[in-house]
Amino acid sequence: MSCFNHDEDRHHHSGCVCDVLRAIKDLQDERVDHDDCIDCKDCLIAPLGDLAGRHRRDADTRVFTLTTLDGSLFFALFHLNKHRDDRKGSDDSSGGYQYCDDYDESGVSVFFRVEEVFNNCCARLRVLAPLEKDHDVADITEDGGIDLKKAAKIRKFRATQNCITVDLTRLLSVQCIRDVDLNIGRHR
Repeated sequence: MSCFNHDEDRHHHSGCVCDVLRAIKDLQDERVDHDDCIDCKDCLIAPLGDLAGRHRRDADTRVFTLTTLDGSLFFALFHLNKHRDDRKGSDDSSGGYQYCDDYDESGVSVFFRVEEVFNNCCARLRVLAPLEKDHDVADITEDGGIDLKKAAKIRKFRATQNCITVDLTRLLSVQCIRDVDLNIGRHR
């Protein structure tokens, strides 16, 4: 059974990946009361923060991966700027990032945060940099591809200023990874 909705003429209207990302976006926007569902672990109904363990009250992002129609993880490139200002309460419209031509680190990621779902199942996703335990950027590639074992070990993330627009009808599944506090939207 497909999770896509089709009419009699087999024209595509929407899909479950689109619906899931809309639900995740709603959770991120609402930041519901975390005490409503102590034991929830469902990606769609668990309050934001419930997948974060002890850091659940501060979570502002539900990190997820996407799977393509051929079963591989969807990936994107990212660049982290050398100069970043993490001061809370900054009124800098760039979210605390200073743009420059030099990048401190670049890489590949399979981890995302939904920023917007629009039109007939398109989304703007923020690429999240995978981090090692020591907060260095993790390399999740091996021999020109994504190393699934390396990706599965990632538990820390850093927001990037890299966003991509995606046609969600070309994707098969969403896997919620965890809820984290990336300090998104607190600079405005």
